[in-house]
Amino acid sequence: MSHNTFGHLFRVTTWGESHGPAIGCVIDGCPPGIAFSEAELQAFLDKRKPGQSRFVTQRREADAVRVLSGAMPQDDGSFISTGTPISLMIENTDQRSKDYSDIAKRYRPAHADYTYDVKYGIRDYRGGGRSSARETATRVAAGGLARKVVPGMTVRGALVRIGKHPIDRSRWDWDQVDKNPFFAPDPEIVPVWEDYLDEIRKAGSSVGAVIEIVAEGVPAGIGAPIYAKLDQDIASGLMSINAVKGVEIGNGFQSAEITGEENADEMRMGPDGKPVFLSNNAGGILGGISNGEPIVARFAVKPTSSILTERQSIDSDGNEVMVRTKGRHDPCVGIRAVPIGEAMVACAIADHYLRDRGQTGRLD
Repeated sequence: MSHNTFGHLFRVTTWGESHGPAIGCVIDGCPPGIAFSEAELQAFLDKRKPGQSRFVTQRREADAVRVLSGAMPQDDGSFISTGTPISLMIENTDQRSKDYSDIAKRYRPAHADYTYDVKYGIRDYRGGGRSSARETATRVAAGGLARKVVPGMTVRGALVRIGKHPIDRSRWDWDQVDKNPFFAPDPEIVPVWEDYLDEIRKAGSSVGAVIEIVAEGVPAGIGAPIYAKLDQDIASGLMSINAVKGVEIGNGFQSAEITGEENADEMRMGPDGKPVFLSNNAGGILGGISNGEPIVARFAVKPTSSILTERQSIDSDGNEVMVRTKGRHDPCVGIRAVPIGEAMVACAIADHYLRDRGQTGRLD
């Protein structure tokens, strides 16, 4: 299988399967001299790892990241990147392959079972192999390094909708995001989501979600027109995440409902002699190039395909069958997708930042 790499100068290749001994990634193109620690990367992985609440899969994985190459260890236990490929590894420790024996030949509806089989003639039915969201842990680790490539950049994510229940944006508070199991910026939506997901979970079903990612401190001028747009690569990275079915930048699809006067981000000169945008409908990107405003991206995640309800399907021999998926699964995969979305946005911006330096010579 090819196509396991994304990025141009900040280039990430992931490897491993859900039920293999380990998963990992190789980051090629990370500039030399960047200081980081395994603990810093681990903090992002801990946001994504399973088993942290009753609202996510109960698979128990430490998701402990190890640096194997590309960095010089320091006396305090941290590392400094050397400019050579950085290899990171995360061991799998809680696989239950027997949970998937019943679907070894059966295609689970809404899963990639059939498409993998028809393309490759073989599929890893144990947790989905490469199609499992387990692979995304390595992207989160890579995103921890990407954050350090762009000076002064912060990338934050929040869950803004579960099923039919959106947050109230008037109550948005970033400080609340790490204080609840949903990464919700609206504290009053938390009990609503708790009750709702308890019903979904007890019914053996699942539901979708919408995640919003905001990158601040991104310099103006990053990106390129036509075939190397910053929003194009952000959308591509977010769409590559498991179960994502839609991406929007800034006002996104809502732009189709308003007039040009409402949509245009008007400009004035600020006291420091730099332009000030009076709104940010564009989500920080114009013509594929950053304008210095916060970059805002949203993505929609479908309901988890693995559910306990029996569904109609077929098997690899062409027989019509009923499928009920056993094992440990997220009733809403959107919850753990928040740190994954952060990582993909950070990697896309870091890549474009390095490409911009190479093309224009700008160092700020």
